[in-house]
Amino acid sequence: MKTLLTLTLACSLMLLSGCQSAYYGAMEKVGYHKRDIMVDRVKDAKESQEEAQKQFSSALEEMQALIGHSGGDLERAYGKAKDEYDASQEAAEQVSSRIDKVEDVAEALFEEWQNEIGEISSANLRSKSQAKLRETKRSYETMVRSMRRAESKMPPVLTAMKDNMLYLKHNLNAQTLGAIKGEFGNLKRDIAGLIKEMNKSIAESNKFIAAMEAGE
Repeated sequence: MKTLLTLTLACSLMLLSGCQSAYYGAMEKVGYHKRDIMVDRVKDAKESQEEAQKQFSSALEEMQALIGHSGGDLERAYGKAKDEYDASQEAAEQVSSRIDKVEDVAEALFEEWQNEIGEISSANLRSKSQAKLRETKRSYETMVRSMRRAESKMPPVLTAMKDNMLYLKHNLNAQTLGAIKGEFGNLKRDIAGLIKEMNKSIAESNKFIAAMEAGE
């Protein structure tokens, strides 16, 4: 266990320095192959989207509470909404980072798979492996397109949140809160659209994970 942890930490450092092939090679030596890494990274990306859904919903609730504020400490209510906005930014960055990691290992896995097909002497087995590679690639591409579509919904939402938060910061009073209710309605729809796209992406991720784990 200690050896695996040491290798994992060492590989993490190599990964950060851009030595992807060295990272994958080191992990393979301890029985952790690209296919395993890919499944784990898809699970991580799915989890980050689930967390982002919750975070954007939480930010929406705090902004709604701020806009509907009727007395009390406006500064405190603004601070809570601002914290949720900041956390939403971090959640969005996590989603993007994890999708990038999925794409990185997918590229390495498919390249290795294609190269190894060329080493199969049996024409029948070579043909079957090539067909399986094509099928897996199609499934992967469907999933990652869904991930990227959901990801593309986040920047406009974050921009709208930022606009609202900056406007409120400079004009924090009851009159201002009432003035941006129309803008807030648009934001609410955008977040609903984001969550819908993330649900589609999560469903595609689950389908891909199930197929990879079943060896289909």
